[in-house]
Amino acid sequence: SGLQIYYLSSSNSDGSDHYCQQLGWKRLQEYDPTQRCWKYLSDLAEGNGVQENHLPFEDELEDEDYYPSLPFAALFSCFKAKGLKVTCLLCYCSEGDNIADAFNLAGAASKFLGLGLNSLHGDEGGKWVVPFSWKTVYGPPPDMSIF
Repeated sequence: SGLQIYYLSSSNSDGSDHYCQQLGWKRLQEYDPTQRCWKYLSDLAEGNGVQENHLPFEDELEDEDYYPSLPFAALFSCFKAKGLKVTCLLCYCSEGDNIADAFNLAGAASKFLGLGLNSLHGDEGGKWVVPFSWKTVYGPPPDMSIF
């Protein structure tokens, strides 16, 4: 139902954050610090003795192992272990042209940091600056004579 922002924060042990809730975002429900892969990341980041043989093989992975296997999870665990306050903002997007999803996530980050669009240095009256590489990511438009 529309573009929803999810978050994971080190503010509370369950990953919740009051400020993010006020902004209308949902906590990443799949975060469970006691789950084996999240626990493994936490132990590794804290420098605790970790035995890799306690992790499942790739063909033994379950649905609950998906999020801890993503790059943001390792960063989250490391920053949290170092005592830094960290909040990860996430949104689901489909394959293909997800430029609108990028703008949605950038807007959420701006909102989280308390930045207004007027304080951003974009073109055309405060809009986001689109990287040049995005303008040709899908190549030129199709030749309309083929239709």
